[in-house]
Amino acid sequence: MRYILAFDQGTTSSRAIVFDHSGAIRGLGQQEFTQHYPQPGWVEHDATEIWTSQLAVARRAMRNAGVAAADIAAIGITNQRETTVLWDRATGDPVGRAIVWQDRRTAAACDALREAGHGDFIQARTGLVVDAYFSATKLAWLLDNIPGARDRAERGELAFGTVDSWLVWNLTGGAVHSTDYGNAARTMLFDLHTRDWCDALLDLLRIPKSLLPSIAPSSGVVGNTLPELLGGAVPIAGVAGDQHAATFGQACLTPGMAKNTYGTGCFMLMNVGKEPVVSHNNLLSTVGWAFPAEVVSAASVGGPAVASAADSVAPNPAVPAPAITSGASAGLAKAFAVDIDFMLEGSIFMAGATVQWLRDGLGIIDTSPEVEALATSVPDTGDVFLVPAFTGLGAPYWDPYARGAIVGMTRGTTKAHIARAAVEAIAFQTAELLDAMQKDSGIDLQELRVDGGASHNNLLMQFQADLLGVDVVRPRVTETTALGAAYLAGLAVGFWSNKEEVQANWRAERRFKPAMAEEVRAKKMARWRQAVAHARGWAAPE
Repeated sequence: MRYILAFDQGTTSSRAIVFDHSGAIRGLGQQEFTQHYPQPGWVEHDATEIWTSQLAVARRAMRNAGVAAADIAAIGITNQRETTVLWDRATGDPVGRAIVWQDRRTAAACDALREAGHGDFIQARTGLVVDAYFSATKLAWLLDNIPGARDRAERGELAFGTVDSWLVWNLTGGAVHSTDYGNAARTMLFDLHTRDWCDALLDLLRIPKSLLPSIAPSSGVVGNTLPELLGGAVPIAGVAGDQHAATFGQACLTPGMAKNTYGTGCFMLMNVGKEPVVSHNNLLSTVGWAFPAEVVSAASVGGPAVASAADSVAPNPAVPAPAITSGASAGLAKAFAVDIDFMLEGSIFMAGATVQWLRDGLGIIDTSPEVEALATSVPDTGDVFLVPAFTGLGAPYWDPYARGAIVGMTRGTTKAHIARAAVEAIAFQTAELLDAMQKDSGIDLQELRVDGGASHNNLLMQFQADLLGVDVVRPRVTETTALGAAYLAGLAVGFWSNKEEVQANWRAERRFKPAMAEEVRAKKMARWRQAVAHARGWAAPE
């Protein structure tokens, strides 16, 4: 078996990539799917469309690579995080649309949690600030607003999952209901210290524990696909949220290494080692990934001892993987201690999505890649700043009531100035994240590894290096999100022997060096913060 198949289920499209042992792409499929905006601040997806589009692109990637199921050693899944799916256990049908991570409908519920004094407790347990971004309040909203959902959940008839769980459920025909530690850590229901679902938070939000998936390592076989889906049973051996997978794909495997992904949003993660770091600058402390470490004693798991974590995986699709059932204490993950790498993270809600808005909302470009040429047609923004707070502001502000603003326009302002301001806004937001991250970690970053669609924009990458004052390094393979999922799956089945092989595969394609004077950088950042102040709190309730 010569290849790994990666499922890359994103916010605006489903993708699948076939990788070979060198990490090179051998086949790819991609399909956009529908975005639903039923009310201002609401963003929804049809979970069935997510599944059918993901299956379609997986088949397309295999056809394009000329491979069959028998050629695939394992599947790795990476997914848009926090997006919340609720479905019927008996039929497998969603009971409503999925609530997307960008959705802000539960901002008032988060306000109420903070006002009731729960904010510090939640942050201490989960590493997350209380925000509508995360899954917990989205799930509570679904239970409260879908007729009969709460009663059905109490009876054990419904299942909750982030998109990874939804895909695993469908790939295994409902045999497996699981998530990995990294995705669990993004729900605002996971305790970083006990490394399990938090009963106190479930009680606080009135969420039945029976809804939840089991928690498995990010690298390890959780089940096999139904043979009819891909032409043969293939083990699902790696699962990680998109930003966790990208960090792994960028080989940020030691403390102090960091990457930034320029996708729909913008996400900077820094590896901080084996213990979580408490942020004092409004960043998130989260799980990066988890590997099986050592076997817990047989008495503690109610069964015979297993010789090693490696014995638990099933690299041969003909050999069934251990079943993982629902419930926080069941399944493969609980048979093993886990080796976890923790991260500090800063999240920006609008990055590539800002360019999409230029295309779809303003109509000043026809395709997203055109933004670079338009932006470089002017030497600067003419003191125009665009704050893309269309769905609020993430780190370090966490202002759900901020809204988008363009400031500094004159009669001389053109669409080129606005395009350049949109590109520069992505870099300004990232610079604020790095400043907060260095303060929290005490680490002065030496370089920033970058990936995602907008990392191909050379204007953005150079401006980013200028604002940060450190090298920005773009790898040869920029599909690092899918590649990270592939690495996690491949390591589980012996396709790659160890993490050193992953490190050795990473290669730089281009290094952008800072060329901006410090006083110019400081002036631009001060001007940016002035623009942000105009966007803050705009939609706050009276």
